[in-house]
Amino acid sequence: MLRKLATHTAIYGLAPHISKIASIFVLPIVTQFLTPVDYGVYGVITATVGSISVLSSLGLRVVLVNSFYKSPHRYKWVWRQIYGFLSIWVIPYAVLSGTLVYFIIPEEAKHHVWEIIAINVLPLVFFGQTSTLATTYYQINKKPFPIAIRTALFGTLTVLLNLYMIAVLKMGYMGWFWSTFIVNALNNISYWIPLNYSLGIRPIFKFKWRLMKNSLRISLPTVPHYYSTYLLNASDKMVMEFLKVPTENIGKYNVAYTFGNYFNNLGVAAGFAVGPILNECYKRGEELKARNLIFILQVVFFAMTFLISIWMRELLSFFIQNDALNQVYNLSVIIVMGYNYRPMYFGSNAKLLYTEKTKVLWRVSFIAGATNVLLNIIFVSWIGYEAAAFTTFASLMYMGYAGFFLNDFRSDNRVNYYPMLWLAATVILTAIAYVIVYTSVWNKVIITAIVSPIFGYLLLRIRKMLHESKRNR
Repeated sequence: MLRKLATHTAIYGLAPHISKIASIFVLPIVTQFLTPVDYGVYGVITATVGSISVLSSLGLRVVLVNSFYKSPHRYKWVWRQIYGFLSIWVIPYAVLSGTLVYFIIPEEAKHHVWEIIAINVLPLVFFGQTSTLATTYYQINKKPFPIAIRTALFGTLTVLLNLYMIAVLKMGYMGWFWSTFIVNALNNISYWIPLNYSLGIRPIFKFKWRLMKNSLRISLPTVPHYYSTYLLNASDKMVMEFLKVPTENIGKYNVAYTFGNYFNNLGVAAGFAVGPILNECYKRGEELKARNLIFILQVVFFAMTFLISIWMRELLSFFIQNDALNQVYNLSVIIVMGYNYRPMYFGSNAKLLYTEKTKVLWRVSFIAGATNVLLNIIFVSWIGYEAAAFTTFASLMYMGYAGFFLNDFRSDNRVNYYPMLWLAATVILTAIAYVIVYTSVWNKVIITAIVSPIFGYLLLRIRKMLHESKRNR
């Protein structure tokens, strides 16, 4: 089970984020040809598009997943209805997305406005939610191989396109947009064929309104919940644009978020991997087994984020070959450590989704996101763009742990997740990493040699607990 969890985490969820993951391998080269303004323009546009991305599916993925587990003999019929509905809905959504880009685009990129709009909306119009349905199908059927092939193929293509367009053609921020457009189009095409023909999941445009109303009744309350992802991960750049923070400083903050984005993507992938396993545990009433899986993920995240954070100064100096961009390592530590919220967030969130108690999710996720926006407006205007890293960390901690204190979760939960202990551990490790990042390389070597076995010991202990819970079933 642990091997499957580790393998699937490395595969599931990566396809939608290929360009972000693959870009790390070309950072040392392409950053020589980029400026803080390039990062700022790209950050503002992606944040603008992301501001409404949750509306692209209206939260209907939760209906797709639940119908597979609860209606195994008719789920494809449900999926085809939803596929047809979303294929129509994507038209007004694309218009809204393009309009936002037109009005929010920074002055430095005005001359590319129509090109950027076309790049962002055309894949939506032609493919809609094709990749979402296909990856969901492979994920819940525990078939990672189709996703693995695409990850390898399109990841390599992204690396080559970024190198060519930025380092050779000197396209700046437009190189990112075009490489993302090409890879997204090819990725969707590769999913459209098996989804519509091999799997027989073709859209039904004359969908049953009664089914869609019932589906939207379940899914729409999750929209504020999923919108929190944007509010936590990207809204800070739009707030900075609103507050007239110089595009150059927005670019520096975007660089500081580089490794945070990678750990966010890893967290998404881990969610795709652990989600089906948790649902099976809940179905069989194996609450302790589900909790111990969450604990294992939490220790793994602690080990990775802490070790990466203490070496952040050296990592940014290596990957970001630009002195105007690589001096924000202290902010990167705060952002990276904030993404330790993910495993514990799975612990409460997965159970609420499985029991379809979606109406309470906003009390955690949307409040966390809205708080992040409010704190950014207050502290970025007062202290500067650097404050956004600390407000994001605080909001992520609320996101990760507030769900355990909801009555709807407590009424169904039968095991103790010790949320306050994990929260305290996150804060303490973050403070330690923030201090160590400034120290010498030799100090970091010694600390790495000391803490690595400690994390390994904790992992083995929890793994033993998992095996004991299986024997006591």
